[in-house]
Amino acid sequence: MIRVLVVDDEALVRSGFRLILSTEDDIEVVGEAGDGEHAIELARTHAPDVVLMDVRMPRLDGVEATKRLAAAGHRVLILTTFDLDEYLFSAIKAGASGFLLKDVRPDDLIEAVRAVARGDALVEPRMTKRLLGEFARGGAGAARGSHGSAGPPPGWSDLTDREVEVFQAMARGLSNAEIAAELFISETTVKSHVAHVLMKLDLRDRVQAVVLAYESGLVAPGSS
Repeated sequence: MIRVLVVDDEALVRSGFRLILSTEDDIEVVGEAGDGEHAIELARTHAPDVVLMDVRMPRLDGVEATKRLAAAGHRVLILTTFDLDEYLFSAIKAGASGFLLKDVRPDDLIEAVRAVARGDALVEPRMTKRLLGEFARGGAGAARGSHGSAGPPPGWSDLTDREVEVFQAMARGLSNAEIAAELFISETTVKSHVAHVLMKLDLRDRVQAVVLAYESGLVAPGSS
C-alpha cells in the first residue's frame, strides 16, 4: 500500500486529489495539509511514502517544505499550476523526486505517484526542457555550491564506459526506452545500468543525476 499525504492550500484541490487516488487499491491517502508547516507535522505522524506538494502556500511554501521533507527521507511530488522556471529549479534543488503540472490527467497522476513511491524520479517532458534551459541560462553555475568546483564527482572513476554513456543520456533527459534505442541495448539492461550509476554516485534518483551532471560540468547545456 502506497501511503500519500496531500498538501495544498485549497480544500477543493485536496479533495479532488484524494478522490482520484482513493479509486486505486494500492494507494491510501493518509492525510491532508493546507500549508508546509502542517505537512511536516503530518509527515512525522503518518510516515507517507509520497507527499503531493503544492508550491504557493501560506506559512511555509512548498519549496521550503520539500527541502525539509526530503532531508528527512520523504519523497515529494510537486504539483502546481505554475510552470515557471524559478519554481521548477528551486523544487528540484530542494530535493523533489517529481514535478507535474496540475492539469495532468488522473491516470498520469496515479502512475506518477507509483513511480515516485518505487524510487523513480519523474519530471514531465515540458518541465525537463525547462530544467535544462535553466542550466543553459546559467542556473547551474549559480547552484554549483552543492557540488563544488566543476569536475568529476566522487564515484565517477567507478563507472564503466557504458555506465558513463547511460549517465550522460540520463542527464539529457532521455527515458529508458530512448537510451535503449540510442545505445542499441535492451530496456532491462538500461534499468540495470541506471541503478548502478545511482548507487556508485550516491544519488537518490534521476533528477539528482541531471543536476549533478550539469553542476560538475560533465554535460554541457545544449548537449545532444
